[in-house]
Amino acid sequence: MARLSADDRRRQLVGIGLRRLVDRPIHELSLDEIASEAGISRGLLFHYFPTKRDYYTAVVQAAAARLVRQTEPDPDAPPPRQLAQTLDAYVAFIERRREPYLALFRGAAGGADYVIEIYEQTRGVFVERARRALGDPADPRVDLMLHGWFGFVEDTVLAWTGAPTIPRDELLTLLRDSLVVLIDGLTGTAVKNHFAV
Repeated sequence: MARLSADDRRRQLVGIGLRRLVDRPIHELSLDEIASEAGISRGLLFHYFPTKRDYYTAVVQAAAARLVRQTEPDPDAPPPRQLAQTLDAYVAFIERRREPYLALFRGAAGGADYVIEIYEQTRGVFVERARRALGDPADPRVDLMLHGWFGFVEDTVLAWTGAPTIPRDELLTLLRDSLVVLIDGLTGTAVKNHFAV
């Protein structure tokens, strides 16, 4: 069997960690089990990731990058359409990976600061996408409101994927319209037509 390059081995080890997030939070991943599945010793794993934290951070970063990548809208679409695409893709992502998402981000890995930092960076991507859909307003109140709105989106999608009490298209309308209502209340400007998709 061909020997893996260092980059390929790192990708393999991170991939094993991502698969194991399905049934346990990041801080409960056993490095002995990870190494065993990869067919290497625990000591060799530390050749690729000098500390347990380095390994866990790489897995969390990979999970966050997957979320961002799989919810990336069409860059050529109008900004409001991009927001609708992002929301649709976010719901689809949580539908497929609800338990790993809960184990990784909502469990916050026992309060590990590296998980919180990566989570906040990932959240920032969604806030920035919403800001673009609004035409990049230079208003700190909008920034705060968008952070709160994404918290609403996340909680609502997690609740819905756990118990889908309304049709999926109604969920997406609710998520989009909630932003319309917040912006309208904040600025006094009717924006519903701006978000028609």
